[in-house]
Amino acid sequence: MFYHNFKYTLKTLLRNKGLIFWTFAFPLILGTFFHLAFSDIESKESLDIIDIAVVESSDFKNNEIFNEALQELSKKDSSNQLFNITYTTKEKASSLLENSKISGYLTFKDDDVNITVKTNGINETILRFVVSEITSEKELMETIIKTNVENSIQNNVSIDYSKITEDALNLINSTEANIKDITNSNISYTMIEYYTLIAMACMYGAILAIYTTNKKLANMSSAGKRTSISPAHKGKTLLASLFASYLVQILGIAILFIYTIFVLKVDYGSRLPETILLALAGSLVGLSLGVALATLLKTNENNKTGILISVTMVCCFLSGMMGITMKYVIDKNVPWLNWINPANMITDGLYSLYYYETLNRYYFNIISLLIFSFVLLLMSYQGLRRQKYDSI
Repeated sequence: MFYHNFKYTLKTLLRNKGLIFWTFAFPLILGTFFHLAFSDIESKESLDIIDIAVVESSDFKNNEIFNEALQELSKKDSSNQLFNITYTTKEKASSLLENSKISGYLTFKDDDVNITVKTNGINETILRFVVSEITSEKELMETIIKTNVENSIQNNVSIDYSKITEDALNLINSTEANIKDITNSNISYTMIEYYTLIAMACMYGAILAIYTTNKKLANMSSAGKRTSISPAHKGKTLLASLFASYLVQILGIAILFIYTIFVLKVDYGSRLPETILLALAGSLVGLSLGVALATLLKTNENNKTGILISVTMVCCFLSGMMGITMKYVIDKNVPWLNWINPANMITDGLYSLYYYETLNRYYFNIISLLIFSFVLLLMSYQGLRRQKYDSI
């Protein structure tokens, strides 16, 4: 009986054009729109070479550490090139800065370096960071030299200046510029849109669950009346129908993944098994939500579907579908709202896989999805137990 109900429910679902559109076609269409809208955004946000100036002086020439570091960071055709440096006078550097030809310039006075900028932006922040790092390396080297000299004096050992110089040079040579442009490979401002698309597709599986559950309710369809008076086990028939719905939903998610990965070239990262597991948990939430709405709402199927679509779109909006900043606004101001938002659980789980090395946040979202599904199914079970009919 289980296989019989599963087979015919599967056939019914796959022949229903409306269900097929919302489950298979709509996510693909929306994903295509996302690709057309966002494909060129990140290609224009790569890290550019920063134009700066250095005021030539005897203090700068005597500062070997900054000389070496700036030469390394300004080598042409180098993967580490960060700056395009103009060596000039202070007057010329001020003129270049005033005309926005450079982001800032460096002035050396004794062992100190001063940074002059016109505005506060990304380039200026990077310049300050680099100068701070070089200064830290310089202080570290001075500490090493001072410590070696003091140890030699305390131990009554002659100071080996050549050894100290060699250690300092080894430190310089082993310290390489490590600022690289990883904008497109590790930072994606638009990935959240595709994450919410997957969340929406998972939750749209509830449409299938609403349809199959209504077919088993006597007050919703003729098929439900016949099922209610038949000797077949009601739990098994409903379970078979829901299993068929879940299978169709998973098929729709699989097609969405294949389409976005191989056609739209969306990079979900290297943790594909974890991504699939999260999609399965998200699909279970969609199934549970559909059963709950079909069981607890006393209205017709079209109204239930309309309510589901409205709830889904609100959840996806709050998780960042219509604007990436919305997710962070909710996290900051109303965090509990995202804790009960299944679309955000799915989105946040995918986000954690893409950006974080540890899986703590990922597993938290998986467990949250399973708990959410269990609560919805428990509510649905209680609702089904209370349903009684005076006549059919």
